[in-house]
Amino acid sequence: MKKTITLDVNGVAETAEVEVGQTLLRFLRDGLDLTGTKEGCNEGECGSCMVLLDGRPVNSCLVLAVEADGRSVTTVEGLSREGVLHPLQKAFLSQAAVQCGFCTPGMVVSAAALLRENPEPTEDDVKKALAGNLCRCTGYKQIVDAVRDAAAAMRAGAVAGGEAGKPAEREEVPA
Repeated sequence: MKKTITLDVNGVAETAEVEVGQTLLRFLRDGLDLTGTKEGCNEGECGSCMVLLDGRPVNSCLVLAVEADGRSVTTVEGLSREGVLHPLQKAFLSQAAVQCGFCTPGMVVSAAALLRENPEPTEDDVKKALAGNLCRCTGYKQIVDAVRDAAAAMRAGAVAGGEAGKPAEREEVPA
């Protein structure tokens, strides 16, 4: 059985016919070619498929695409704008918080939700916000440091004339 859905994905209205049992993860990856959202455990345990659904982090492997009908979805691709890295993406690179990279999109998306709610998180706040995201490579220190660095950069950007929660300037994504 199929159903037509319309949702906002990374600021773009998307309409598609989907199987009613198709997950949001499969719709994003297979239907929209947004492969930054990773498929890991497919059970909601690892966080590699994390996206923002109406601004809240969810495991897209546990959400049906039809449940996202009429809602807003932000993937890791939607955090950067016009080829410009989000402060979290930049901080993950500068702090070497990316090793194999499989968990990184989910970590960045979860951290973006945290920083929207709490622009000045403590180390414990970051650890709590990322508790649903597993990493087997970095040991988490670099990830926590990256999130806190991004928070500081975003606050500095807001003070320097940027929009609250966004930096005054962002770095270009390498081609």
